[in-house]
Amino acid sequence: MRLSKIQWKTYKEIPSEAKIESHRLLVRAGLVHKSAAGIYSYLPMALRVIHKIEGIVREEMEAIECAELRMGFVTPGDLWKQSNRWETMGSELLRFKDANKRDMCLSPTNEEAITDIFKASITSYKQLPLCWYQINTKFRDEIRPRFGLMRCREFIMKDGYSFHMDKACQDQFYDEMYGAYLSIFKRLGLEALVVEADAGNMGSSDSKTHEFQVVAEEGEDAIAYSETYAANLEKAQTFREGLEFTKAQKLEEFSTPEMKTCEDVCKSLDIPIYQSLKSLLITAQKDGAESHYLVMILGDDELNELKLKNFLGADQVYSTHKAKLENFNIPVGFIGPIGIDENFEIVFDNAIDLDSSYVVGAMKEDFHLKGFVPSRELKDFKQADLRLAREGDFDKEGHSIQIKRGIEVGHIFQLGNKYTKSMSATVLDKEGKKFNPEMGCYGLGVTRTMQAAIAQNHDEAGIVWPVAIAPYHVYFALIGKSEEIKELGNEIYKEIKESGIEIIFDDRGMGFGPMMKDADLLGLPIRLVLGERDYKNSGELEIKIRKTAEIIKTKKENMIETLKSELSKL
Repeated sequence: MRLSKIQWKTYKEIPSEAKIESHRLLVRAGLVHKSAAGIYSYLPMALRVIHKIEGIVREEMEAIECAELRMGFVTPGDLWKQSNRWETMGSELLRFKDANKRDMCLSPTNEEAITDIFKASITSYKQLPLCWYQINTKFRDEIRPRFGLMRCREFIMKDGYSFHMDKACQDQFYDEMYGAYLSIFKRLGLEALVVEADAGNMGSSDSKTHEFQVVAEEGEDAIAYSETYAANLEKAQTFREGLEFTKAQKLEEFSTPEMKTCEDVCKSLDIPIYQSLKSLLITAQKDGAESHYLVMILGDDELNELKLKNFLGADQVYSTHKAKLENFNIPVGFIGPIGIDENFEIVFDNAIDLDSSYVVGAMKEDFHLKGFVPSRELKDFKQADLRLAREGDFDKEGHSIQIKRGIEVGHIFQLGNKYTKSMSATVLDKEGKKFNPEMGCYGLGVTRTMQAAIAQNHDEAGIVWPVAIAPYHVYFALIGKSEEIKELGNEIYKEIKESGIEIIFDDRGMGFGPMMKDADLLGLPIRLVLGERDYKNSGELEIKIRKTAEIIKTKKENMIETLKSELSKL
């Protein structure tokens, strides 16, 4: 393709909203055009990348016998009401009424739509298992779209849904899909970690679920990572070692005027902060009803609200409102488990040794207690893993935990019969009895993967595309003005194109410097330069490998062979 036919344009100025490098490069390299907040048009170079990602996804789905279909971008509200998600999806679900005043929405995901198709077409266990998938536009009405295609409102996504007779069948297929995703990201040329994750509001808290994270410093997600373990930080179960707790001591009250934090109190006592307990008052909401909890963690730990939400089986959890604290006569800054209102159920984190002594609030202004032993002072409490994992923790095999940043590009999880049951989707089993099949869900963000590839593969000059998804393989630049060299350039372009190598011919007539800057910014795997002066002197063209900056000289007669050889190494 000739660049003059694409009308590709690069930019020096970038919008102030582009806070991360991959977003800036998307704009500077002329890949996208912003139409509205969180809504982008994909320009020719970007669309070629998208098509290549989609092609690899389709091949891997075909390999495990998944069938492609296409569902509507608009979904009837009645389907969402059947699954009870019409209200619970919140503001991200863009709802509207059609000309007939019927509730409709723009699809952010398609569990309801696929289950409706299943109900209409599948009647017997003999037709199971099956998996349908689509690659389609999705819309989630993000309140604060940001980071380009990372957190936008309209995006392209592959979503697949499988149906199974039982959990054993579902587990087997889940492993096949897991392997297919590993193959997809390997073929895309991306370093991706598979991490344990949470199914969110689309699955159940106990479903088998994994995220595929592209490792990148600008990633929104934090990953707890060791040589044998990886999990999203919100899901990670890690352990602390080497903590020296105090043996059981006498319970004593002591004065702590204006000392409202664990740090202040422990500093005054000259003890490690982990020998104190942080008291957090939490309200949990489920089915509209509220319940209250006193959650206790080590003084230097942080609460993982997702773990608490799942442990309590709540719809949401949040800090108890100030007005409620006043109703319960709670002295903020001096909260503790002894004397707390009976409306608060007490939950300790697993990292707390219940037989050791700790410093806690005395439930009295300007006072704390030391010598508090949970198992001695209290009879009615619960204990669970509630802390947020952090750098320096250990996995269950004793390996040190590091925190890496990642971009979630894929998410697979089991749904159980959540949707088939709520939407009355049944098939007949071997005995002729109706049952609700088990489901699985398998998502992959196509446009997000494109930006994640840029986040993981760039340098100070621009993008460095993995060869599998580069918009073209070769950037061909002609430097010269004579008709003879122009004719030779056209001949070389035609020869490379006919060889099957994907080539972009920069025929814009720009100077050498601007062309080379554009070539580096676009980041195609190979740059080929035909320079009039050099060619007349040596009869050679110059090849530059974008990733390594290696320079290779080649004669015209060896050009195709050299290009193919270098591409095969990338």
